[in-house]
Amino acid sequence: MAISHPVFARVFARASVAMDRAGAAAHRRRLVAGLDGRVVEVGAGNGRNLPHYPPGVTGVLAVEPEPRLRALVRAAARDAPVPVTVAAGLAEALPVADASADAVVLSLVLCSVPDQAVALREARRVLRPGGQLRFYEHVVAETPGLRRAQRLADATLWPLCCAGCHTARDTVGAIRAAGFTVVELDRFRFPSTGMSGPASPHVLGAAVRD
Repeated sequence: MAISHPVFARVFARASVAMDRAGAAAHRRRLVAGLDGRVVEVGAGNGRNLPHYPPGVTGVLAVEPEPRLRALVRAAARDAPVPVTVAAGLAEALPVADASADAVVLSLVLCSVPDQAVALREARRVLRPGGQLRFYEHVVAETPGLRRAQRLADATLWPLCCAGCHTARDTVGAIRAAGFTVVELDRFRFPSTGMSGPASPHVLGAAVRD
């Protein structure tokens, strides 16, 4: 299945640079810190995580379904500090053998997959027993007022304008329900200054395949 969002891809590529300057680069470093072995990054976007992989990683398979973003990942892979292979693929059907990955990285992707349960089941399938799921996502708010704003955004133009993104998903709950044990979890607003928008509640953490 081909997924093409050319307008969103261009906007996202520019926005991700600004996000990194506003502090997301530090979140990306934390996301992949300490990883080793074989890593599958699902929804690699334009490759902004690649510079941060530590030397213990023997290879990254960067899976990205959107053609324009996939081309940007390939460009970023040339300067990555670890070997990177780029592949087309969906979160719901990863081109990876069972139990072959030491870690799966999910970065700002579970907001837009059609079915979180299916995508997380697929991540669990490719992970070896005891393998790590690393995640950096925007999620449902903990405060009632912002949750109402998220539901309104999700019911109107937000998914249409943002390539299927939804702001009010209980992603941490979905990770636990998929058979992972969450071992690290940090909740924060991003950006940390200014007005809190529907996509401002974030989580950064790690889980282990049961």
